[in-house]
Amino acid sequence: MAPLPEAETVDPVALLDAWRRGDIDLVCVLGPTASGKTRYAVGLARELNRLQAGAEILSADSRQVYRGMDIGTGKDLAEYGEVPYHLIDIVPAGAKYNIYQYQEAFAQAYAGVLRRGAVPILCGGSGLYIESVTRSYKFGKENGLPPERLPRKTYYIGTLVTREERVARIDRRLEERLQEGLVEEVRGLLEGGIAPEDLIYYGLEYKFVTQYLLGQHSYEEMAILLGNAIHQFAKRQMTWFRGMERDGVRIHWTRP
Repeated sequence: MAPLPEAETVDPVALLDAWRRGDIDLVCVLGPTASGKTRYAVGLARELNRLQAGAEILSADSRQVYRGMDIGTGKDLAEYGEVPYHLIDIVPAGAKYNIYQYQEAFAQAYAGVLRRGAVPILCGGSGLYIESVTRSYKFGKENGLPPERLPRKTYYIGTLVTREERVARIDRRLEERLQEGLVEEVRGLLEGGIAPEDLIYYGLEYKFVTQYLLGQHSYEEMAILLGNAIHQFAKRQMTWFRGMERDGVRIHWTRP
């Protein structure tokens, strides 16, 4: 098992100074599921607001773009409070949303944050979404946005938890989501006309709960399979982020 990176302390004042000097043009808070990304990003935004800088959050979550998929994607919208957020609930559940659409939506939201003079904070765990907008990825010869529409000097912050902490958080959070009505949310999406295969396509909570509702798993089997899948997903996320580091990206890991 690879060792965890060393934890750092991120100074919001120094971060703001770097922003005002033009040394950075985006703050990105990334990390695996259940690592406290959203809470950290919101706390950072509030601290920047306290410093009278203003900050807004842009989501980098490939499933939180869908309306009506709330519990399973862990939107926790109340956590944002007064902090403005973007790129959540922008397409209907059942739609297919691709990386090109995300790049364009991000570029528009990012430009708006800059026009308002606020610090943009990208927050999420979808590595491909993050890299598509912070590393000016182009997909094919003709696709992709011009680099000038995307940030070019991103300051990456990683939320760091031990494997044991992550496992415990995932298990606890899954139990909470099931109690909060995850099954009922998926049942409502199905009754609303979304095809089962479309929900299964979204993976994780929507895949296994849909299969349970179709009679393919018992409730106990669904909970076990889903928990295992989320653990594997979190491991793949960390593998992606460590791969970014091997590719030259500097991530400032901190304990949220």
